[in-house]
Amino acid sequence: MNDPRKIIIRPHITEKITISREQSKYAFEVHRSATKLGIKKAVEELFKVTVLDVNIINVKGKTRRIGRIQGRKKNWKKAIVTLKPGDTIPLFEGM
Repeated sequence: MNDPRKIIIRPHITEKITISREQSKYAFEVHRSATKLGIKKAVEELFKVTVLDVNIINVKGKTRRIGRIQGRKKNWKKAIVTLKPGDTIPLFEGM
């Protein structure tokens, strides 16, 4: 997987991640087969920042019900990226 736009699917914005931006940490939903090194290169290439650390979490999909029908949300992978102090991603600014 060489295209950074296929590795990083979308930013993941929650209250906890918004608070951790003070420590230069940002979260993204990434492709299920993405590796730490691939995520690091993709973030550096897309946003022109320096990545110090990448943590990956496999999130299991929750079970949901609509009436008698039971379904399940998909499993996905979350990456928490720590940037060099002073670097920011403009996509997250203003939130």
